[in-house]
Amino acid sequence: MFDLNGQTAVVIGGARDLGYDMADILAAAGCDIALTSRDATKAEAAAEKLRAAHGCDVLSAALDICNHAQVTAFAEQVQAWRTSTDILVNNAGGGLNLQPTHFFDRDPEHIAQLVNTNLTGILYCCQAFGRKMAEGGSGSIINIGSIAGLCGRDRRMYEETGLPEQPIEYAAAKAGIIGATRDLAGLLSPMGVRVNAISPGGFERGQPQGFIHAYSQATPMGRMGQDGVDLKGAALFLASPASAYITGQNLVVDGGFTIWK
Repeated sequence: MFDLNGQTAVVIGGARDLGYDMADILAAAGCDIALTSRDATKAEAAAEKLRAAHGCDVLSAALDICNHAQVTAFAEQVQAWRTSTDILVNNAGGGLNLQPTHFFDRDPEHIAQLVNTNLTGILYCCQAFGRKMAEGGSGSIINIGSIAGLCGRDRRMYEETGLPEQPIEYAAAKAGIIGATRDLAGLLSPMGVRVNAISPGGFERGQPQGFIHAYSQATPMGRMGQDGVDLKGAALFLASPASAYITGQNLVVDGGFTIWK
C-alpha cells in the first residue's frame, strides 16, 4: 500500500528541512523526484543527495512560486521530463526572516510578501499541476499548512525567550491553505485527484533552549518535532494508495500541541 514505484513526485521547496524529508521518503518508496528551491545551487545539491541515496532520477530547478509564469513553465518542464505528475507536495513558504515581526510594527510590503509566498504561490502550483493531474484522471496533492492556521500563539513564549514571534499574516496564510485544500478537494476529487494537507507543529532547529523547553512543556508528547523523522510517514501516507479514500483532510502532526490547552 506504500509502494510508489514508477511514480513521479514534485516537491516544491524540497531542498532542505521538511521539504527534503518528504522528497527523501517519496524517493525511498520508488518515486522519481522533481524538486525546487529559490536557489538553483541548493536544489541541485539536494538532488545529488537523493540520487546517491536512492538511485532515482531527480530534476532540480530554481523557482519563484510567486511568479505565475515561472510556475506554469516549470509544470511544462516536468511534463516534458515525465509524461505525468502523480504527486505534488507544496512545501514552499516560511517566515522568510522578515523583521520586525510584531504585528503593529510589521512592514506592509513584508505582509504582502509573506502572504504571497505562503498562500498565493501555492495556489499557482495547485493550478498548474492540478490541471495536468485532472487531465490524466489521477494524482495526489499535499499542501503543507501549519498549526498556525488552527490556533493562536501565546506570544509570551517568544517574548520570554528572545525568539522573533510568528507573524500574524503567516497564520492567516496557513489558515488559507487549509481552507483552499478542502475546496480544491471538492473541485478535483471528482476528477480523480485527491487533495489533502499536513499541518506540522514546531520543529526543533536551533531555537533558544528556553523556547525549546517552553514549547516542549506545552506539548503532550513533551518535545518539538524532529527533522528526518516526524513528517515522513504522514507524507508517504497521503501520497500512497494507503490513503486512496481520503481527500479534503488536514493531518495535524504536532505531538498534540493543538489539543492541550
